[in-house]
Amino acid sequence: MMGTLHNEDSRVKIPALVHFTRLGYEYISLKNYSGQIDEDTNIFVDAFRDALNRINGTTLSALEVNKIIEELKISLSADDLGRDFYSKILFGCNGIKLVDFERASGKGNTYQIVTELTYKNGSDEFRPDITVLINGMPLAFLEVKKPNNKNGIQAEYTRINKRFKNKKFKRFVNITQLMVFSNNREYDDNEAVPLEGAFYAASSYKKLFFSHFREEDESIFNKIEPIDLKKESLILKDTNLLSIKYTSEYATNLNFDSQTNRIVTCLFSHDRIMMILKYAIAYVEKTDDAGITTLEKHLMRYPQIFATKAIEKKLDSGIKNGIIWHTQGSGKTALAYYNIRYLKDYYQRKGVIAKFYFVVDRLDLLAQAADEFRARGLYVEEVNSKKDFIENISTTGSNNNTGLDTVTVLNIQKFSKESIARVSDYNVNVQRIYFLDEAHRSYKPTGSFLSNLIASDRDAVMIALTGTPLIGTIYDDKTGMPIKGKGYDSKDVFGAYIHKYYYNRSIADGYTLRLIREGIATTYRKKLQSALDEIETMKGAISKKELYAHPKYVSALVEYITTDFTKSKILYNDDTIGGMIVCDSSEQARAVFEEMNKSSFSSALILHDEDDKDTRKQYRNAFKKGKIDFLIVYNMLLTGFDAPRLKKLYLGRVIKDHSLLQALTRVNRPYQNFRYGYVVDFADIRAEFDKTNKAYFDELQAELGDEFQQYGNIFKTPEEIQTDLQLIAENLFLFDTSNAEVFSQQISALDDKAALVELRHALELYKELYNIAKLYDYKELSDKFELNNISALYNEVNNRINLINLKQNLQNAEDMSAVLNMALDEIDFQFKKISENELVIADKFKESLERTRREMQRNLDPKDPEYITLMEELQRLLRKKHIEELNAEEMTGNIAELDRIRKAAEQKNQVDQMLTAKYENDIKFMRTHKRLKETPPPLASDIVLHKVLLSLKHQIDERILANERLLTNEPYFLQDLFPLIKRELNSNGVPLNTSQIKYVGSCISNEYFNERNWVS
Repeated sequence: MMGTLHNEDSRVKIPALVHFTRLGYEYISLKNYSGQIDEDTNIFVDAFRDALNRINGTTLSALEVNKIIEELKISLSADDLGRDFYSKILFGCNGIKLVDFERASGKGNTYQIVTELTYKNGSDEFRPDITVLINGMPLAFLEVKKPNNKNGIQAEYTRINKRFKNKKFKRFVNITQLMVFSNNREYDDNEAVPLEGAFYAASSYKKLFFSHFREEDESIFNKIEPIDLKKESLILKDTNLLSIKYTSEYATNLNFDSQTNRIVTCLFSHDRIMMILKYAIAYVEKTDDAGITTLEKHLMRYPQIFATKAIEKKLDSGIKNGIIWHTQGSGKTALAYYNIRYLKDYYQRKGVIAKFYFVVDRLDLLAQAADEFRARGLYVEEVNSKKDFIENISTTGSNNNTGLDTVTVLNIQKFSKESIARVSDYNVNVQRIYFLDEAHRSYKPTGSFLSNLIASDRDAVMIALTGTPLIGTIYDDKTGMPIKGKGYDSKDVFGAYIHKYYYNRSIADGYTLRLIREGIATTYRKKLQSALDEIETMKGAISKKELYAHPKYVSALVEYITTDFTKSKILYNDDTIGGMIVCDSSEQARAVFEEMNKSSFSSALILHDEDDKDTRKQYRNAFKKGKIDFLIVYNMLLTGFDAPRLKKLYLGRVIKDHSLLQALTRVNRPYQNFRYGYVVDFADIRAEFDKTNKAYFDELQAELGDEFQQYGNIFKTPEEIQTDLQLIAENLFLFDTSNAEVFSQQISALDDKAALVELRHALELYKELYNIAKLYDYKELSDKFELNNISALYNEVNNRINLINLKQNLQNAEDMSAVLNMALDEIDFQFKKISENELVIADKFKESLERTRREMQRNLDPKDPEYITLMEELQRLLRKKHIEELNAEEMTGNIAELDRIRKAAEQKNQVDQMLTAKYENDIKFMRTHKRLKETPPPLASDIVLHKVLLSLKHQIDERILANERLLTNEPYFLQDLFPLIKRELNSNGVPLNTSQIKYVGSCISNEYFNERNWVS
């Protein structure tokens, strides 16, 4: 903690602990805890036993409870991300319920919090800032950082990913259901990589996904209790931070509306955490064509939580139909899965059997939905014929004998006049629930399919799911043209909106990306037009379909695509991206596929009449895994196909209405560090996009009002692009970007970090807008760069910034912690090595540097002379030479020096921690003890000094609790201390004089006031 008070502890953690008590959580002091904690699981055994006996009405003995814990350990040792343990949370262990889910608030449960609980296995350990115990089980934890911390919330993201990859922590990963990470800042919705805010995540062995949480039910904040002053004092006293109690800064951080306290309320209010534990967790298991199985743990996104609650509210009011409008990429199939679990229990409480159906309008979507439900552990009944469905709907149960929840997945065409629930069924307590996928497409009120669906069970619940607003236009089935004067209000068909989640919010939440439309450069457009003119000259009158499928045109088209794609891989410094080519016709698609086979890129042709269903599935999966560069399509895969690596969409035709948005958003899934998806527009979709957007505005303005204004943000606007290009041009004006060596020399002469940060931002923007710069005729930019140089120049600037940071910190002799706060391993080490042996040494050097940094950062007393000496040695070592210029011999020598410094720091830290424990983990008195021992002659022996100081600590803390003004005036505080010090020294037989009393007082006073003062 480096002795700084206003760090994450005082600014975020302590206020959050107090806030938890306002939500009905009991604070447990680990210092004073006399109960048993199982070190393998961190289960608080006594609280666990008491809760089990209360929930189950049993009198389990300590031995019986230990047997249950041993069984839980077996579950937690599995490589299953805690799936088996989670099933025990839901269904109990050997007939014993672990959690009370009978009431929404989980009233029978025990809710507790602790701070700095050690998660330990052998020599590896970590201590979350706050651990949440439910019935003694550590089911959640919070990690907090102070506002404006270095690297923002990404610092915690990097750290937790490293921890959870460590197999020694597997049991702790598996028992953890929910994690929160916060630096107490509001979200910055313009950040490509989240740096500020409070986020939640499910556990993972590989890589966590940080989710935003935006509360939609403000009434939850009305249930927060006032602060209990006794509980607050207990927390401050236990964490040795009584000195902050009456500061205005602490009072500010206690606000229930701070970002950390807000997410604590949103996720850990008793009824909310019970809902999350029971319904918001999903294990998703998929096996690919090679037989490799992957398992992920998912948490409901906040719009899914509030959509679920909105559905419940509608049903409570007697309304059985409505529309869920969640934008593309927001997880509508997952939403249906969560609601199958939630609504099953909802109806079961009413004595009703719920029967679920997921209705699609295309066979490929049927297979995809069925796979997604199976991956989440549902039993899926697929309806393959109208006859099958007639049989299905005529029964109240299913053929499922697996014990899994059941969903029937079917195509809307399988509804017929005969597929009607039997009259007798209405006497049985059965409720059919239909989820209608992609409700903007084939559910025309004039068509027979929809009428058959409605007639199948007029008492059914019908929830329409759409990612695109519902346009009120009816089209002619034969011509595809709109029928003049004919339209419908979709709300008359499906009911009112139940819940809405729009594209702009999805972008801000990091679930989807904005898009950049790249038009075609004039020279290539002329080349394509020339090819068309030549074909027409040769062929005479020719149909549009034939024209665009002609080899001469297709050759020019494919040449442009392959050239652009090659440049994009270099530009984005990413070889893993994929592309999709949307062709004008199936004939053109075949021609493009044939031409693409002549290139160095791999491709797959996806047409409804090409290959069989299984082969097309293999192609799709191969593309998702990066084994195919391009998918070539006409109508297929424009909706419902999710592949995050798909980042370039080449549009060869204009797509109409809602289908246009569906197609565009194939490239909007988050991937690596991309901020945009790219649409290369051969067909000029601008007019159609504007028309479609206007139709949405016209239809939805009355329903949505101003909240729909930002839906147009799907594309980065021309005005935004022009502003960015001008910014780039101005920032790069003085630099020679055509010569990387000269550029490196120019930036090496710069010490102005702010200017370098602006330069880095300009280069990052230019990587994203490279093609656009050419289209907008920014010659000062497009002529300024060799494409291959952009990433190299960006890395040069980034390294220069990191080295300036390091240099500044090393030169800051006043703040010894500066070196430690510099993440040295983030510098891009570019060792100029040729042998494998030297590369291995470089890796060892970086590892040794990081281990030393971590150990030095654990220091609790930066004024310790031995620590200062070690820090100076580390500074001298790092000043010797630029890190990336070290040769193998120098690195080997430095490794030995780093290891020596680290071991000395380990010993120093161990002694300091032992002494801190003697003072009830109050580092103020550990440091006071050391200062008094360092001053010759020593005031007293260690034993006597400890007795004196510990007694003073207790007396001072009680006085601070009783007098809020005591720490507002240091001279007054000192005068109050002197009699206490004199009495304690006298009573312990310590010879004293006035100067000694004053020195003891000044040491103690300095610690309290340094702790209290606002130090960022």
